[in-house]
Amino acid sequence: MTTDELKFRSKRFSLMIIDLIEKLPNTIACRAVANQIVRSGTSVGANYRAACRARSDREFIAKLTIVAEEADETLFWLEIVMDKQWLNKAEVEPIWIEGNELTAIFVSSLKTIKARNS
Repeated sequence: MTTDELKFRSKRFSLMIIDLIEKLPNTIACRAVANQIVRSGTSVGANYRAACRARSDREFIAKLTIVAEEADETLFWLEIVMDKQWLNKAEVEPIWIEGNELTAIFVSSLKTIKARNS
């Protein structure tokens, strides 16, 4: 997968997150979780773009580590939404699957660049 394709996917993931958040019920608990999801979910694309502008492998690793952590955090919050049944699983699961795939890509990239630099 090219850098541009991954930029596109991570941006599309952010948009999917925003669309999902707008469907959540307007309760205190949902608002709290929604805030967490929107922060972590939209930061995946933004931080990936920052990683692509890294000036060194060390900086790239540091920034991509943040991307992987934010993607994984988003998965956690999406699991909470599914477990609480705040939305239909069919609405949440495709976004969770995409987030899981992105997380796997970021983790794999980190392993590759770390191995190359050791």
